[in-house]
Amino acid sequence: MPAASQHRRILIVDGHPDPDPGRFCHALAAAYAQGAVSAGHVVHRLNLADHGIQPLSSRAEWESEPPSSIAAIQEDLLWAEHLVIIYPLWLGDLPARLKALLEQVFRPAFAFGGKAVSPGGGRLKGRSARVIVTMGMPALIYRTVFLSHSLASLKRGVLGLVGFGPVRDTVLGGVETRRDRERVLARVRAMGARAA
Repeated sequence: MPAASQHRRILIVDGHPDPDPGRFCHALAAAYAQGAVSAGHVVHRLNLADHGIQPLSSRAEWESEPPSSIAAIQEDLLWAEHLVIIYPLWLGDLPARLKALLEQVFRPAFAFGGKAVSPGGGRLKGRSARVIVTMGMPALIYRTVFLSHSLASLKRGVLGLVGFGPVRDTVLGGVETRRDRERVLARVRAMGARAA
């Protein structure tokens, strides 16, 4: 178990919009949380399936004050030292509701301290992140043929832009046919224990 000074505050975002408990993303989020808590880290969880997040429809809306439900998520982000986002690859990208969550949360007044977008962020600078992506195709194909397109966009164009760093990733391919799910869950539990 890490020393008390090494305990971290972790926010886990389970970005699968389907509440079906059989979804592998839900098991991954639970495994990461179990590993983190067992090592003495403090964990908050946000399950996207429990929230009716709507996308923004205008720049004026993006620059306005968020509703209280979004402000509460922003407070969790400020509290966290480490962010974990777990999502399934849908049509080569993040699920639309997860993208809507990012739009809602990373409004300029919150993420950049004002209306202008400034790379490197403001109040979120210095936090680390882990992104775990599940998909039907083999991970090697996603990384080499598709160049991890949505993952790279999330890491650099969203998380890096608002100040997160380092941002590490785990790509899990072939999830519908994987026979080693218990081994994968054990690996994710170990990541949680290390807050990595």
